[in-house]
Amino acid sequence: MAIPTSSPFATTSSVGISRLSSISRSFDWRSKCFASSSHHLFFTKIRTSRRAPHLSPVTRVASDSDLKETVSDNGVSNLPSVYDPSSIASSIKFHAEFTPSFSHEHFSLPKVYRATAESVRDALIINWNATYDHYDKENMKQAYYLSMEFLQGRALLNAIGNLELTGKYAEALKQLGYTLESVASQEPDAALGNGGLGRLASCFLDSMATLNYPAWGYGLRYKHGLFKQNITKDGQEEVAESWLEMGSPWEIARNDVSYPVKFYGKVVVGSDGKKHWIGGENIKADAYDVPIPGYKTKTTINLRLWSTTVPSQDFDLSAFSAGEHSKASEAHQNAEKICYVLYPGDESLEGKILRLKQQYTLCSASLQDIIARFERRSGNSVNWEDFPAKVAVQMNDTHPTLCIPELMRILIDVKGLSWDDSWKITQRTVAYTNHTVLPEALEKWSLDIMQKLLPRHVEIIEMIDEQLVNTIIAQYGTVDLDILEKKLKEMRILDNVDLLPSIAQQFVKPKEQKSTLKSKKISLMKIVEPSDQPPNEEPESSTVTLTEEVITKKDEAVEEIEEEEEEDEEEEEEVFLKSDPEKPKLVRMANLCVVGGHAVNGVAEIHSEIVKDEVFNSFYQMWPEKFQNKTNGVTPRRWIKFCNPGLSDIITKWIGTDDWVLNTEKLSQLEQFAENEELQEEWREAKRRNKIKVASLIRERTGYIVSPDAMFDIQVKRIHEYKRQLLNILGIVYRYKKMKEMTEEERLKSFVPRVCIFGGKAFATYVQAKRIVKFISEVASTINHDPEIGDLLKVVFVPDYNVSVAELLIPASELSQHISTAGMEASGTSNMKFAMNGCVLIGTLDGANVEIREEVGEENFFLFGARAEEIADFRKERAKGKFVPDPRFEEVKKFVRSGAFGIRNYEELMGSLEGNEGYGRADYFLVGKDFPSYIECQVKVDEAYRDQKKWTKMSILNTAFSAKFSSDRTIHEYAKDIWDIKPVMLP
Repeated sequence: MAIPTSSPFATTSSVGISRLSSISRSFDWRSKCFASSSHHLFFTKIRTSRRAPHLSPVTRVASDSDLKETVSDNGVSNLPSVYDPSSIASSIKFHAEFTPSFSHEHFSLPKVYRATAESVRDALIINWNATYDHYDKENMKQAYYLSMEFLQGRALLNAIGNLELTGKYAEALKQLGYTLESVASQEPDAALGNGGLGRLASCFLDSMATLNYPAWGYGLRYKHGLFKQNITKDGQEEVAESWLEMGSPWEIARNDVSYPVKFYGKVVVGSDGKKHWIGGENIKADAYDVPIPGYKTKTTINLRLWSTTVPSQDFDLSAFSAGEHSKASEAHQNAEKICYVLYPGDESLEGKILRLKQQYTLCSASLQDIIARFERRSGNSVNWEDFPAKVAVQMNDTHPTLCIPELMRILIDVKGLSWDDSWKITQRTVAYTNHTVLPEALEKWSLDIMQKLLPRHVEIIEMIDEQLVNTIIAQYGTVDLDILEKKLKEMRILDNVDLLPSIAQQFVKPKEQKSTLKSKKISLMKIVEPSDQPPNEEPESSTVTLTEEVITKKDEAVEEIEEEEEEDEEEEEEVFLKSDPEKPKLVRMANLCVVGGHAVNGVAEIHSEIVKDEVFNSFYQMWPEKFQNKTNGVTPRRWIKFCNPGLSDIITKWIGTDDWVLNTEKLSQLEQFAENEELQEEWREAKRRNKIKVASLIRERTGYIVSPDAMFDIQVKRIHEYKRQLLNILGIVYRYKKMKEMTEEERLKSFVPRVCIFGGKAFATYVQAKRIVKFISEVASTINHDPEIGDLLKVVFVPDYNVSVAELLIPASELSQHISTAGMEASGTSNMKFAMNGCVLIGTLDGANVEIREEVGEENFFLFGARAEEIADFRKERAKGKFVPDPRFEEVKKFVRSGAFGIRNYEELMGSLEGNEGYGRADYFLVGKDFPSYIECQVKVDEAYRDQKKWTKMSILNTAFSAKFSSDRTIHEYAKDIWDIKPVMLP
């Protein structure tokens, strides 16, 4: 049978296509696919139609007669082409029988979910194939987004929402005896990310598809994700994610798409004069594809995930037969563990090597795939100068940095291009998004580890570094060596590595100077003293004999010359920028990104200024044209329309159109109704319904019972000291202490009821973050069981925070905390989601908070704390011992130490807020400095919340002025300013 290689996604048979299309259309589509066989890269085996097996009854759903009506004798589903509830229900029943992932005896919820997802996938694949057939035909420039994380969340509701089939699927499932909500709840979150980095990448994919940009994503298919978080009496417990245990209906294994990836080995020069990387460990990266549908468009792009394994022949059968079972499967285990977990612990050497293997696998497999597609689309006329005109590669943070030396390696060693041509192509192709100003997050890899694992790449990086050093010397000259030394230390890719001798010799005194001294010394030595001259001999013509009174001067001159020679020898030993043998040699990945790419962007206005002024200031001075800002955004489809349908309906009703889902600037029309009592009533009721859902979630996950009539105050994000969950919980402790000191009447007068909700994961090796999680849990246990406080204050830590939990918490939120130390959060995206859903923010002037406050208005944002430009001085003040803590801050620490929250010792946690020096102590993140401002701001929050009309107006205006924070706007800017791609509409 001919294989339809023109379509990279043609894995469905006529069975799959005809489920949601007419038979005639199905056969027509197949004939088109089989007509072309020019694209060798994506050979895909097509499952042929098979005769239907014996059909067992489907409990509660379909009788034998029902199935006979929907399935023909040859197993092809005879469904009408219209997407009506009845045909959808028939498609679901068909999948329950003919795409079985569960036993056929029962039509239980997990099986219903799987069959429903597969029926949706049929519709996606039709558009998916059409999208890439058209892209192949047009051969336009395409963008590729490389990220270690894609935090997708559940796909079912998003897919049917983008296909505009939510209502019809809900009705179809109702016909089958189920609700859409209960079926969707069966889907596990895809564990491919941790926090904002991965969720941003997923929002970007949604916008790329919705806006019809030719682009797709590349990532790794982590079997166990980051980890599943349990909260026990001892705090956070990490267990492996199980999202793939039952398989994923959204991914398609591309058994024909795999690429070799090499580690270790050595580099040799062949007889052809080229470098060859030989030997070592060889694995293969196998492709798994996930469709990403756009909203109200046919465009369906792709997320390609790599899984790692080795060929079957690498299984040592002889060793296995000899009983050496571990040895026999060692190669398989080494390959497969690369994609076991996201961010494996890197405290050990093995952990570091595994992380580097992950990063290189992503870069190597993705670039090989991109290049193969470029060559295939180019046909017989491959012109490598056109590569940057057809390909844009975006590195999401520093994790994919190895794209730069890997692209160079392929172009030079495999494709035979020169260094200069390869470098020009690489720089024009690659761009870098910076996501952090934290020094520890700007990756630095051990040169020794990289040399061992990727020897050829180290050679290329050394050459790039040499080229950079020469550029810096040419820019700043050698007159002022102090300035030059400073620039080289800041900008070099290789840290604590000696300069090449050819460069270092420029900073050593010229040999001629040494020769001149030697000549002078010889001349002086030829001055013969009377006692030195042999008797009865005349002096040589070239010598001079001096009288005794000048002999002393001669000796002094010789001594002076000898001293200068000794100084020269000492100076010659002092190598310029000499490495320190006590410190490790490092490769600075962020510097390599800046040097190797054509664009560097921050992700919020304040962050981009810090990138230019501080993080990469020397690079900015040299190449100001490289630096840009691209303020992050989130997709309004998932983060308003789908996760908050009640509020979405209200917005559509009052604006008069649902165009705001694609054109978020239309949200501003809500402003004119912000004080309308009818809208305010509807708005509050929608918020309360969402709060009831969260109260149910909290009871299910934690056992705590909370009132939906209290203010829902939420902080959900990765647990980190700079994000200052510690400031939040200490504020709650202070609030609790004050409540305990008051009478009941005073409490009710001073405080509004609050439910303070936390969520987020602490990295397994981040001890201080795990202490914070434990402390929050202990405070929650104490406060929630205090009958004197009752519903006036509740504290909840929701375990295993993920996208699905966020989709419940964010619509229910009324106050959201974004309280990081100013200047340390690059952007944040949850702040945007909260604002879109009518939540009022309390926060510092950090990251995107600055722009959110500008957009929604100062009066609709609760601001506190030090500003970014003040932070350095406050830390210096602390280091000099001049900081005077506020009495309220000392009071709350004393209360914690008193044992009010149990017998556990929190000395390490409180101690980190004390002292005057040392990272991890001395309150580096300024919790104590901002504490007074924070609790005073919280008093203002209480006052505002008491006036529900005022609060609701603030809530409405937060939604109305959140248009800027759509990821559609961000992607338009990337496409125009960095990728140079244009929308491509499918016919």
